[in-house]
Amino acid sequence: MNTLDYLLEIEAQAAAMIKDAQVEADMRIHENEEKNNRTFDDRYKIEAHESESLLKKEIDRLKEQYHQKLEDYRKEISGINVDTENFSFLFNDYLTKEG
Repeated sequence: MNTLDYLLEIEAQAAAMIKDAQVEADMRIHENEEKNNRTFDDRYKIEAHESESLLKKEIDRLKEQYHQKLEDYRKEISGINVDTENFSFLFNDYLTKEG
């Protein structure tokens, strides 16, 4: 085998090694991308669940606050005595006055 043939054979082997290395690198990159996507999705689901839970707790707290304030208001207005006799007199007086 002459030197030129030997060098061409070495070059072919090197090209094959580079091709194999590129295939391996592409496979590892793909596997890492899939792993990273799964990790991101898992973390996203956890964060979304935690956020939804906090939102639900805040909504429940605000509902309770609303109901408490409404109940306090109802108690306050139920304790007010309305003088219907005086109201009727003033209302009728207002209606019967001339412009």
